[in-house]
Amino acid sequence: MPRISLGGNDNHPLISAMPRAIAFVIFPDFQIIDAAGPIGAFEIAGRYCPGTYEISVRASLPGEVASSSGVRMCAGPLGDPAAIDTLVVVGGDGSRLAREDTVLLDFVRAAAKSARRITSVCSGAYVLAEAGLLDGLRATTHWSRADDFARRYPAVRLDCDRIWIRDGEVWTSAGITAGIDLALAMIEDDLGEAVARRTAQQLVVYHRRPSGQSQFSVLLDMEGGDRFAGLLTWIRENLTADLSVEALAARSGMSARNFARAFSTETRLTPAKAVERLRLEAARTAVEDGTRGIEQIAAEAGFHDPERMRRAFVRAFGQPPQALRRTARAETL
Repeated sequence: MPRISLGGNDNHPLISAMPRAIAFVIFPDFQIIDAAGPIGAFEIAGRYCPGTYEISVRASLPGEVASSSGVRMCAGPLGDPAAIDTLVVVGGDGSRLAREDTVLLDFVRAAAKSARRITSVCSGAYVLAEAGLLDGLRATTHWSRADDFARRYPAVRLDCDRIWIRDGEVWTSAGITAGIDLALAMIEDDLGEAVARRTAQQLVVYHRRPSGQSQFSVLLDMEGGDRFAGLLTWIRENLTADLSVEALAARSGMSARNFARAFSTETRLTPAKAVERLRLEAARTAVEDGTRGIEQIAAEAGFHDPERMRRAFVRAFGQPPQALRRTARAETL
């Protein structure tokens, strides 16, 4: 692939420097997507900027390491921690034993002394926490591990509503595909927005879900079953349409009264509240992404009036859109 123009980032040091060593640490029963997804992202970014990255997979017991699916990945020895630029500890069911692997923990601690970045995907955060690298820092992991993780590591400022978090040069991410979001964020930090965007296009993924985006989808959180699933999806894709009870009832082939009653019973939300939550989800993602103005976001999310959106944000999140945007920007610094 030809190298693309990087605009103001053409002189970024990583482009002309020696290859940076990106080391993925795996262990028995690791989650294969935790490794394969980010590896693919760095590999594709390297096509646009040849010589940028040197990717390796390492393990305490080198050789063919079985993932939780049974599919094996070949890993080399842990090697010299001082030669690593970015350490990525993957997650999976095997993290329970990995956090007891003293050889691995010593290696991670040694790498942290010289590596430019220390990162984890999903429950790989357990290994970083066990090594003492997350004490006092903000971090995330898969939502299903939140309670257990918080009990084990009370010194970590855990926030499991985020898909990835950067605190200084320690990066953590939520489960599975969030590892790709983490890799894209690091690629953007290294090589600029243009390369990260092209990488995302090749991966056919959204560029890029901001760190503040919730692990939870409003659609998944609603208990609508099959009856209103299609309608909820349509609402999410048509936030600027007429979404009054009357309009939604007509679309469902029901009277307004019967629709409102059935919808509230199935989803445990009134139609108006469900619409607002879907609008808030879309608006918050756009606000934290930071590429569009607040007025434009309010219009695109169906709030129309920025003040109306501001009031909805304060009710739902306890702060206005501008505050959430400032927080999101601070996390990427």
